[in-house]
Amino acid sequence: MAAVIEFAGVSVRRGGATLIDSLDWTVEEDERWVILGPNGAGKTTLLQLASAQMHPSDGVAAVLEEVLGTVDVFELRPRIGLTSAAVAERIPRFEKVTDVVVSASYAVMGRWREEYDDLDHERARELLQEVRADHLADRTFGTLSEGERKRVQIARALMTDPELLLMDEPAAGLDLGGREDLVATLSRVAMDPDSPATVLVSHHVEEIPPGFGHALLLREGGVVAQGLIGDVVTEENLGTAFGMPLSVTYDEGRWTARRRPARHLA
Repeated sequence: MAAVIEFAGVSVRRGGATLIDSLDWTVEEDERWVILGPNGAGKTTLLQLASAQMHPSDGVAAVLEEVLGTVDVFELRPRIGLTSAAVAERIPRFEKVTDVVVSASYAVMGRWREEYDDLDHERARELLQEVRADHLADRTFGTLSEGERKRVQIARALMTDPELLLMDEPAAGLDLGGREDLVATLSRVAMDPDSPATVLVSHHVEEIPPGFGHALLLREGGVVAQGLIGDVVTEENLGTAFGMPLSVTYDEGRWTARRRPARHLA
């Protein structure tokens, strides 16, 4: 089975700071990964590498079997579905939801003079239905709630049948109900055997959708642990990554973590 991401000895340095330090990481085409870690751990930097938005300072970074630095990234990027706050900011607020999704076919933000056929529109409607946003089709993007916008972005990211789906903190800014709706949506996508290899960045184990089988845990640009999610998301590993004693539980496919109370001597 081909690897969609294969990083060997990858480092990223900017302004004297090391953002990623000698990282090795491989994602196979049928895997769903979550990247966890505190602020400044290097999660978003790693996703920028995986989305061909950035080149490494050292090491070899291959995405979809193309080595960054030797490939035209403008040809590579359309093969990658990406959702992030930066992408959301570029979507015109007056754009109709169906147009937000269908315009991914031309890799543009905001419809202009492109022409789309019936198959494009049918595909957009199917994806909106898949993420439970088909009732929003005729709304404008600016009138949506934050949770609704997240689901529309996922539909857009899937529009071109990408070979790799990357999501940078998709639950950020959502309330409890919005987060749970999104987690359910992401779980359905993850469990669909036709979905592409998927990588999700998050700060919180509570945001890991059922169906994600692998995890990469970072701290200060280095790997604390990586592999099968049950081996990585442990009290010891999370405590090391976040610098505090944590109690971690797993129940009905969902994780929770909280700080372990200090024990006081009598």
